[in-house]
Order: sequence, then C-alpha cells, then structure tokens
Amino acid sequence: MVLLAPRLRPEAFALLPEGVEVVHFADPLPERALEAEVVIPPYGERALLEALFPRLKRLRLVQTLSAGVDWILDLIPEGVVLADGSGIHDAPVAEWVVGVILASLKKLPTFLENQKQGLWREERLGDLEGRTVLILGYGSIGRAVEERLLPFGVEVLRVARKERPGVYAPQDLPHLLPQADVVVLLLPLTPETRRLVDRDFLARMRPGALLVNAGRGGLVDTEALVEAVREGRIRAALDVTDPEPLPEDHPLWTLPGVLITPHVAGLSEGFFRRAGRFLAEQLGRYLRGEPLLNVVREGY
Repeated sequence: MVLLAPRLRPEAFALLPEGVEVVHFADPLPERALEAEVVIPPYGERALLEALFPRLKRLRLVQTLSAGVDWILDLIPEGVVLADGSGIHDAPVAEWVVGVILASLKKLPTFLENQKQGLWREERLGDLEGRTVLILGYGSIGRAVEERLLPFGVEVLRVARKERPGVYAPQDLPHLLPQADVVVLLLPLTPETRRLVDRDFLARMRPGALLVNAGRGGLVDTEALVEAVREGRIRAALDVTDPEPLPEDHPLWTLPGVLITPHVAGLSEGFFRRAGRFLAEQLGRYLRGEPLLNVVREGY
C-alpha cells in the first residue's frame, strides 16, 4: 500500500504500521504515487486533487486531517471512502474557544490597545461564572468545549443536527438564542448550514451576547454580522470568516467588539503528534480490514 500525503513533520508518520509506504505530493508526481490506495489530501488544494484523483486507479480511502470536509466532499470519486480528522483538533479548538470567551469578558483586546498607548484606564470586567453558553454543533469538539467550560460554573445548551436526550435540535434555536450569553459555532458547512447565522438569527441573540465562530466562515452572513456588531447588538470572536482570508480593508478588522484570528484554532504544537496517533490507528484498521474511524456518511 502507498500513502500519498503532504509534507508533514515526521511525527505524523512515525507510528504507521508496517507495509505503509509514504509518498509525498510533488511536481512532477512520482510514478509510484499513482499506485496509492490511501490519500491524505493537502488542505484546500482543490485544483490539484481534481486532476489527481482520476489518475489513482487503486484509490480506496481519502483521509483528511481536517474535521470539516466541505472543501473536498464533491471531489471524492464514486466507490472511494472519505474519512475526516474528527478528534485530532478537539483539544486546541476547545482551548481557543475558551480563550476567546475569557479574552472578551475580561476585555483583553481593550487593555492591549491601552498598553500600546501607555494608558492606565480601568474597566469593569465580565464574569464567566453564571453565564449560559450555547454550543451549536455538539460533536467531539463541542464536548471538549463543554468539559473545559463547566468548571467555570456555566450552563451549557447543546444543539446538534439530531435531537437526543440533553441535546436540542436546530428547530429549538428561536427560543434558545435569547437565553445565551455566548453562542459557539462548531457546525460543518453544508447547504443546510450555509449562512444559518443570518439577520434573523442575530436578532434573536441576547443583546450584548458574544458570537464565537470556530466552524466555518460560510456559516455566517458576514454583511448581517457587520451590521449587528456595528449597531452594538452583539460582539464576535472569529477564527474563520467569509471571505477567507479576510481582505485587509474589510470592516470586521476595525469594528469594536470583534476579535479575529486567521484560522489557527486547530494549529498547535501537538497537532502532528495527535495526527500520528490517529493515522496509525486508522491505517492499521485499513490493513486489517476493520471498520474505519470517522467515515463520512449521508453527505456529511
């Protein structure tokens, strides 16, 4: 078996089982790479993959290292299994979510700006204790966020695509949104979720609430978000935007109450180590003919 993969740090491939040969993406592509049964695609390289997949006659599995697969879903050849990287990013993304919630409540961006100007200016700070946090997209990352938030004394409202005990359905959002001090977006981007956060959604949020987006930029109607923040109705912490990258002259950069990071929530020092453990388990299952992890079904 040949594993066609992007050039990652050695830790990502250190634990692979015997019989797995790693061939990296290159231009021109090595002849051996055309025998690949498994591909780890480089994130976002749609044009490359669209040209490559028809050439891989033995391709059986496409394994992303991203939790979201909206960027590649429509490129997967018929009969090829697609699996995502759910679980790899749980800890760092959850830490980012908690970090930006605290940064917003404790007004760290304001104090950093004051520091640049040499201003000693007191501000009354918010408390996380007693707040209500709505997690929209209650999967593995959502559970990791909840685990880190509960010790702060918050109430968590869980929403997922399918209702189950303790977890609401999207249809419940109209009466849940007014209760939440913080709304955390962790949904995948699908036709159903694109621009889910529109003017009506934002209007239902509690005045002064914080919108945290660690999912996909396309979940949010950016024009509606700019309008809501500009009017002072809500605040936002964004790791993803639409468009992305965000143009340097975009109003989101300078609006008060907005904290932006450049899609880095999942980029952490431990990524390659976690990816290595996951790939070792997944490819071991593949070689043994066992059920694979994180297989994408029902279109997502």
